[in-house]
Amino acid sequence: SLLVNAAGQPRKETVKLPSSLQGRQPTSIPNKKIEDPVAGRVNTSSLATRQHVSGFHLIPPRVTFGVLKEGCTYAATVILKNVGVNFSRFRVKQPPPHTGLRVTYTPGPVAGLQVELEVEIFAMVIGGEDTGGLEEISHDIEILTETETLLLPVKANIL
Repeated sequence: SLLVNAAGQPRKETVKLPSSLQGRQPTSIPNKKIEDPVAGRVNTSSLATRQHVSGFHLIPPRVTFGVLKEGCTYAATVILKNVGVNFSRFRVKQPPPHTGLRVTYTPGPVAGLQVELEVEIFAMVIGGEDTGGLEEISHDIEILTETETLLLPVKANIL
């Protein structure tokens, strides 16, 4: 129960549920176009009575690289998981070159599976002024799906 702790006593503070359990994406923008009724629909008897769930989940929902050495390239893997019963397509809007970020992935439909997105960052300091030896990079990578636009926040500090 969320009202009592493991010892059976009432909790002092409320439990914050992850967004995946709440059934919503905190960093997503819904598209105006509603899902096309004939695009990739799966009609089997086992799915006929279920409510149609659609969308993608990002695992992890954000990427934090930490402190990076200037001039080096770092990478992190993010899983884009299709939680719907229909196959859906997506594409990634590549970040601008001055951020040093690049996303590599295999395009195509995601039918009840998952796709790995490789987020790479080339650590470079852009500003000419002295920032105390540490510059913070923060950018939201846009992942465009058929129903919504997911935002993947990426943060790093360059030494």
